[in-house]
Amino acid sequence: MIRFLLVVLFFPFSTNTFSHHSVAGIFDSDIQLIIEGTVTDVVWRNPHVHFTIATSKNNEIIAWDVEITSLSTLRRRKIESNFIEIGDKISVAGNPSRSGSNEIYVRNILLPSGSEIILENSSSAVFDNQHIIGLSQLERAGDGSSPDKGIFRVWSTAINAGTGLWLSKYPLTENARKAREEFDPVKDGITANCRAKGMPTIMEQPYPMEFVQQTNGNILINLEEYNTTRVIHMTSDTKKSSEEKNRLGISYGKWEGSSLVVKTTNINWPHFDRDGIPLSEEVEIEEYFTLSEDGSRLDYRMHLTDPINFTSPIVLGSEEGKHWLWYPEIKVEPFNCIVDSDT
Repeated sequence: MIRFLLVVLFFPFSTNTFSHHSVAGIFDSDIQLIIEGTVTDVVWRNPHVHFTIATSKNNEIIAWDVEITSLSTLRRRKIESNFIEIGDKISVAGNPSRSGSNEIYVRNILLPSGSEIILENSSSAVFDNQHIIGLSQLERAGDGSSPDKGIFRVWSTAINAGTGLWLSKYPLTENARKAREEFDPVKDGITANCRAKGMPTIMEQPYPMEFVQQTNGNILINLEEYNTTRVIHMTSDTKKSSEEKNRLGISYGKWEGSSLVVKTTNINWPHFDRDGIPLSEEVEIEEYFTLSEDGSRLDYRMHLTDPINFTSPIVLGSEEGKHWLWYPEIKVEPFNCIVDSDT
């Protein structure tokens, strides 16, 4: 028999809960649901794992579409991808769809074993459980044992705090403000059908990234999300002869002490972020990647000008102190995004 338990709680979660996933426009972070039921389907994929829970109410079977974080995030939390299986009776806690459909973005899962999985950085235990899975494996300082590596290593986003790229408010032009107001996160999602992000949006990604020195002097930045590779041209000999516009733009770098300074233009990606602020082809970006003395930390700032959409220049990464840390065991893995069959 399928049991049904539905608890509705009003709880003022911070919008930072959804900072990496941009799902706040789809799911209501002010309401927390607790649902108990049986798993009937599981789809392991990036950018989000989906599964279905069947519940019953008044002799009617109700199917809930459950969305959780990405496979990449589960990997970083050392949570095995088979932690739930079809037929498992579980409880989940999360935020319901704003549309009223049977969809929920889940932050906590109570397994048949009695263990509770915590899936989000800002979440705490919901089920008063003493056995917690998924507490951050990366809540520690970066490793400072190999300063000789310089910037050329795999960098990770610390799960605890101080990793956000975006600002809380922006000096928008009237056109940009109107575009954001008209943006529908369901219909206008910028990464629908596994569409890869462009600059500057891709730099929000919370997954590992690697700096690689090429023999011609260029630097590659390999980002796990959408298997993205940025090319930083370091000498005039390696600059492209034809600077065609593309989603990542054309980037030129130089060293200023311990900082790699990268200027990027020729971007034709029309999105500033995933919340509806547009980006024009007049955008210019200057990034500062600053290495700590012991090589354990890489601080980041992005200076951006776009006179079509912002009334003044902005500095991203400044509010939360955007940075990455070095954990020797972490690698950049294939992203393996899979298109939703319903789209």
